[in-house]
Amino acid sequence: MRIAVYLPLLLSLIAPLGARPLSERCEPRLATWLLTTTALVLGAASTISLGLLAVTGLIRIPQLAHLGHWSARSAQHDDPAQLSVALLAGLLLVGAVLTAARMFWRRTRTLAAAALDAACMPTRDGTVIVDDEAPDAYALPGLPGRVVVSTGMLHTLDASEHHILLAHERAHLTAHHYAFVALTQLGAAANPLLRPFAAAVAYTIERWADERAAATTGNRTHVARTVGKAALATRRAPTLPRATGAALGILGIRGRCGPLAGAGPVPRRVAALLNPPLRHHPALTAATATVLTTALLATAEAAHDLHRLLQTVGAW
Repeated sequence: MRIAVYLPLLLSLIAPLGARPLSERCEPRLATWLLTTTALVLGAASTISLGLLAVTGLIRIPQLAHLGHWSARSAQHDDPAQLSVALLAGLLLVGAVLTAARMFWRRTRTLAAAALDAACMPTRDGTVIVDDEAPDAYALPGLPGRVVVSTGMLHTLDASEHHILLAHERAHLTAHHYAFVALTQLGAAANPLLRPFAAAVAYTIERWADERAAATTGNRTHVARTVGKAALATRRAPTLPRATGAALGILGIRGRCGPLAGAGPVPRRVAALLNPPLRHHPALTAATATVLTTALLATAEAAHDLHRLLQTVGAW
């Protein structure tokens, strides 16, 4: 436990450095799965590590040790963690649990509100046209979900670009991208160090939908032009008020828009569409699998060591 319990916390510091390279060099669908899984596993593993460290401090309190039939004196002697570390871990654990619970509650409410809004919207082929001159388009999760497009966006794009827009929007719904966003945000809520994963997933789901639209239309250049055109139109006009925060901005144009070196999401997406489709990246996939395996094994080893410690102090 002396080393294993800290490994998930150390990985939470190192792993986010690979979030952006993974989002840009790996096929978007696979990248989204890898990023989401990593955020969830590291979020859970780091929270468990904090819990294990906090327990080592609790068993040193005589009253609590008596309830568990443990020896507080032997616990202080055999416990590998300093009391100050255990207390700090306990405080961080409370914050992580409360923040994650708050995020879970908010996401559940917004998704439920989105489903209710979607069910009440009159549609034609699953598409809702909103009479508003502000160009905007987004997917509204539900059973079934809805694609919401403003008249301003329809006026901005021509007929062929409407097809690309709808293909992009529907890709978000059919692939349940809102679930990937919510799960990654939950992991980042439990461990703020993992926020780069949430930002990366917000980008890769857009790339995933871009590739779906390109596969549907068969013209990557046309899709790239449509993304850029919609981005420029939306930046010139106020955005359409949304019914719920659970909606997904399909064109993903609310990020920074500057030179490609500045990592604005729209230029990066357009550049990706003007190049051949990305393929699976074995090296990045293997590195991600190594991080996940290490985190899981370290957490299991730390939990086992704590179990043996409790048996030892209980035997005194």
